[in-house]
Amino acid sequence: MRKRRVVSWIVLALALMLVLACLTTASAAEKFNWKKYSGTKIRLLLNKHPYTEALLGNLKTFENLTGIKVEYDIFPEQNYFDKVTIDLSSGSGSYDVFMTGAYQVWQYAPPGWMEPLEPYINDPSMTNPDYDWEDIYPNLRKSDQWNLKPGNPLGSGHQWAIPWGFEANALMYRVDMFKKYGIAVPESLPALYATAKKLNNIDGSGIAGIVVRGSKNWATIHPGFMTQYASYGARDFDDKLNAVMNSPKAVEMTDLWVKMVREAGPKAWTTYTWYQAGSDFGAGKAAMLFDADILGYFQNVPGASACSGKIGWAPGPKGPEGKLVTNMWIWSLAMSAKSKNKGAAWYFMQWATGKEHLTKAAVDFAMVDPVRKSIWENPKFIAKMKENYHFYETFQAIIDNCSILFTPQPKFFETTTEWAATLHDIYYGEDAKKALDKLVAKINRMMTQAGIRKP
Repeated sequence: MRKRRVVSWIVLALALMLVLACLTTASAAEKFNWKKYSGTKIRLLLNKHPYTEALLGNLKTFENLTGIKVEYDIFPEQNYFDKVTIDLSSGSGSYDVFMTGAYQVWQYAPPGWMEPLEPYINDPSMTNPDYDWEDIYPNLRKSDQWNLKPGNPLGSGHQWAIPWGFEANALMYRVDMFKKYGIAVPESLPALYATAKKLNNIDGSGIAGIVVRGSKNWATIHPGFMTQYASYGARDFDDKLNAVMNSPKAVEMTDLWVKMVREAGPKAWTTYTWYQAGSDFGAGKAAMLFDADILGYFQNVPGASACSGKIGWAPGPKGPEGKLVTNMWIWSLAMSAKSKNKGAAWYFMQWATGKEHLTKAAVDFAMVDPVRKSIWENPKFIAKMKENYHFYETFQAIIDNCSILFTPQPKFFETTTEWAATLHDIYYGEDAKKALDKLVAKINRMMTQAGIRKP
């Protein structure tokens, strides 16, 4: 009897502690002064994107909550990053907050153009106690954290940006065609190649078996190609920052990838950006698309394309040893180190990446891949995403092994653009091993001349 009473008192004490903790948190949240910077004006530099539309659709909520006036400029992606680079490098501080990708951190943080953010995150007078930093997926948080040393992995050093919305790379396919021809979703690169060949111009349809990016640009390497490349166990650089795109695994994967697009891809593959790949797939000109999962989502919206309602999702094919790692693109928000309104800028950033706004952006707008775990557990969001065939299940299958798979280094854009150009050389007939040997030699010279790699 005495033991039962002791247990009862312990349970009661724990319950009271929990209630007090909740009341304390609620009290702290109520006391947080959202009006601290009322009357301040901040300026945003934004890329034209559905995630941006979700932000602007809810922007009045922030202005009413804080009294902070927000002005913004929006540019299309083809010249957005040039605009960011020019503004940051000038030191003018024209913009307080800007959209960025994780790769850009490697270019913008070393010269001191970005403001470290962990002092704001960890300051209870600056960050709402309801913010819940840990709710953002850890692999996404790490993607914007770096110690500025080329070759060192992400996840240490300053937090240079806050994940806001991202894109996981996945295989998208025409469900109706796969059912009609009794085709299984391919689970290896050889199977993907065989499936693409089988569906290419099937029954004289004129459609391509698969479409992937192919333009002579860094963005050709980072979606489906890098996902498969890393799943093969291949690396871009070794631990001493020597380029290793000519390793046996790298050559095998690259040769098969280029063979696939040559034999079963669109005729103008070498010109294809994300836009051409997505629009061709939506128009019914390709049976499969290996790219950002959101690219298929926007083609699958009712009335958006000829293939609306006919698109399915699956994780990318596994490598030879059964391994699948998925590369991702992360749209993040960063603060200019030259901002004259850093407090107000941080208030905006925490609101824009907070639970309340991101939940609304995901449920009511088109924030397709929200960065917060709690939103993926939200019944309304789950119901919305399950309207797309296997989208939700595919995300759950790949999120734990989804990360930035490139080696952090400030010449990322130059080296990956050279890499894409080498894919063109192989596409037009050059031996894969010889072409990749040339690429490695060129990149090693480039890295040495920049002082990043020791000769």
